[in-house]
Amino acid sequence: MADNENAAPPAAKPCPICGKPRVAQYKPFCSPRCADIDLGRWLKGSYVIPGAPVDEAEADKPGRERDDED
Repeated sequence: MADNENAAPPAAKPCPICGKPRVAQYKPFCSPRCADIDLGRWLKGSYVIPGAPVDEAEADKPGRERDDED
């Protein structure tokens, strides 16, 4: 336990948008501007998780929906 007491605290990660130091009020960003930029990217669909392509004709077929009403 004594070794852990002398260890330096981990370095704070920078703002993911501009790289400036974070501000606790806007965590994990440095300002409301960077927070708004990130929100805009989410709303535009810039952040996506790649997956298998979905054939729109297959997705529209009846009977393809799951019933979770058990």
